[in-house]
This record gives sequence, C-alpha cells and structure tokens, in this order.
Amino acid sequence: MATNSSPIVSLQSPKDVSLSEVTAELGKIWTKSPSNGGAAPAATRAATFTLVVYEPQETQQLLAALGFYKGPVDGIRGPRMEVALRSAQEAYGLPPTGKASPEIRDKLRQALADQKASGGQASMDYVLDASGAGLADAIASQNPCRVITLCPIVGEDEGVKAQVSAYCPIKKQKRSSLICCEYINLTGTEEALARVAGLVQSLMIGGLPKFLWWKDIPNSNPEIYNRLASACNAVIFDSSDFGDASAELRKLQSLIGDGQNIADLNWRRLAAWQELTAEAFDPPERRDALLEVDRVTLDYEKGNPAQAMMFVGWLASRLQWTPVAVESEGGDYDLKRIKFTSQDQRSIEAELAAVPVGDVGDVAGDMIDLKLASTNLQADCCTVLCSETRGCMRMEAGGGAQSCRIQHVTPLLDQSAENLLSQQLQRWDQDVLYNESLAVTAQIIALL
Repeated sequence: MATNSSPIVSLQSPKDVSLSEVTAELGKIWTKSPSNGGAAPAATRAATFTLVVYEPQETQQLLAALGFYKGPVDGIRGPRMEVALRSAQEAYGLPPTGKASPEIRDKLRQALADQKASGGQASMDYVLDASGAGLADAIASQNPCRVITLCPIVGEDEGVKAQVSAYCPIKKQKRSSLICCEYINLTGTEEALARVAGLVQSLMIGGLPKFLWWKDIPNSNPEIYNRLASACNAVIFDSSDFGDASAELRKLQSLIGDGQNIADLNWRRLAAWQELTAEAFDPPERRDALLEVDRVTLDYEKGNPAQAMMFVGWLASRLQWTPVAVESEGGDYDLKRIKFTSQDQRSIEAELAAVPVGDVGDVAGDMIDLKLASTNLQADCCTVLCSETRGCMRMEAGGGAQSCRIQHVTPLLDQSAENLLSQQLQRWDQDVLYNESLAVTAQIIALL
C-alpha cells in the first residue's frame, strides 16, 4: 500500500461530543458532506474495516492541545506527527529529531499545565506542510475505514471524553470522489475506558473486519484488552517496543494458545532475512548441505532481542530442531548460546550477540548479520548474510576448507510500524508460519 502524502479535505475537524452523541454526530458529518449532485466531489464513508488503536502514550494528545498538531488524534505516528514533534522540539530547545521521547513529553506536559494555570489558550502557530499527511490518510486513500482510538491518561477519573472527525485525502486521478476515514477519539483514565469498552464494541462497523492495534505490552490492561480482542478479527503488536522482549513474546505465544489471532509487525521485518536464507539453499547442489548446518551465529543491535529470538525460532521450526538448553554468558555482547537437537540426534548451537552501536536505528534490535556453518569442514553450507546498512561487523568469510557465500540483505524501504500496519490491515487470517516459529521461540525463552 502506498503511503505517499496527499492533500486532505476536512469534512469535520475534531469536535468534542458526549458519548451518547458519537453515532449521531458521525451521521451528521455525512448528511452535510458533498454529494454527487453538487459541484464538490462526493464523499465515500468508511466501508471496509474498523481499526481500534490502544495508545498509552499521550504525545499526540499533548501536541494537539498545544497547537503543534492539526488533524485526527488517532494514535498513529506518521509524517504529520514527525513535523509536529520537530516544531515542538525546536520550540523547547531540544534536538529536532521528529521522534517522541520522555524529554519532549515532559516539556509538553509542563507547557500544558502552565497554559491551564494561566487560563490561556494555545499560542503556538503550527501550520501543516504539504507533505504532512498521516498514515491513516494513506490507508483511507485505498480503504475508507473507521479509526477508534483509546487514549488512557493519568489523573482523576472524570469519565471519558469523546471527539469525532472525518478527513479525506484528495487523489488527483479520482477527482470525482473523496475517500474518507472517520475518527473517534476516546480519552480517560484506564478505569473510565474500561467502563465504556462495551460502547467501543458497538461503535465498530458491523459485518466488516475489525483490527485491534495494541500499542503496549500484551494484556497490559486485561479488562479493556479482553473485551476488545474478543470483538476483533486480529490483534496487532510490535515487539520492537517491548521492554522485556523475552517475557512479552511468551505472552504472545500464550495468547495464540488461547485461540487469538495475533500479528507482530516486528515479524514482518524479518521477511528479507528469511527469504535470502531460504534462497541460499535453493540450488539442488546445496539442498543436502542445509542438513549439515550445526553452527548459527547472529548479531543484532543491542536493546531488544525480539527479532533475533524470532529468527532463530523460525529457523529451528523449519529444520525441526528441538531446543534443549540455553547458556547466558552476558558481557558487553550479552551472549546467549542456544543448544538444539535435530531429528537425527545431531547437536546444533546458535550464538546470539547483542552488538552495541553508536547510531541506533529507528527499530530497536534490528538484525545485523547472520552466519550458518558446520563443524563438518567438507560441507558446502557456510552462508553469511549482512545488513546493507551495517555490514558484517563480526563475521569472517573464511573458515578452514569451507567457502562461505556472502549476500547482503536489503532492508525494507520503510520498516516503520505505520507502514507495516498498512500492509497488515490487508489480511486478517492466521499466519501459520509465525505461529509455528513463535512456538519454538517460546520454548527457547522458557530455557533461559
């Protein structure tokens, strides 16, 4: 799905309404929207799916309240959010990275508190630039949808505040129609949001697919999570954001075991590595050599082992290796050696190394390089895969009588959660390969 920005038309800017008025207010938007008989393009209402977003970070809300951010408060990071963050960071003397951080959130919270104390209004003049369209606009340009965002806040329980809005990206090739997204934003304490979880279910479009993007650790708020997950066709996570990846990956496996359809955006980032690994042994003369692999070395950016653990789980599930032990050496590279047994009782070892890097990427724990080798020096199985952006930091191409084949992995053009989400929303069936791989990953983690 393309995520190129496009100009947008606002059918309804964010408008505060009572909970009982949400449905009626959405109806009014379309009652007064342009029709085919008028001079303006017709507007097409949400008709493909509902996306529910659980957004525990309040950055977007703060930016909107202070006038930096214009548009739907939907919990979705994208070019518009990046522009707003840069503007706020420049205003408060922080490096304009365009990325959310505890520092900018502290500045925004203090600014909002000062504004409320003085009784003043937002004084920042933030103007959306031409390239600032958000991800939801890109989704809407292909599939008009309804986005319901739950934003938990800390403080006194004052009930739930609701906002509704509608935005339509203009597509030059289709000037005769506007394809629009509806937005419903619900803000309150976790307790208040839990009380209206049933209402959220009623706001989902009946008879169409429903997705829950849970932007937190699995089941972090069971009362809300369980209600929403049971009403949706799929629940989407991003394990690159997990603080304790090992524990949370086991929770994901547990949710799958309970029958939930779970998707992990971080799993999709492994596609290029998986494809090249498989292709390395596609030639007929190398297929038997795959069975000789008994040494795996994998480097990843220090900070989050989720990608590394899932890749090893995928490899072991495909080659039918059974994990039997894990040795943690620690040190600067937080070395872990995972012992496996093959079906023919061979011993296999995989070494995972967390490599400290000065220039941390956008995704925590990205894979850096991979080596598949054998203790049988006559086996033609030595394969090295290196990230194009990092290169082979520790791998050596040589190795006795073996001849290593080296390939470079081209990363996805856009590995952001927002771009991967737009792709994930095209499917809601079970990913059997992911389920099988995560099951082995969970077995490995249980041995830690």
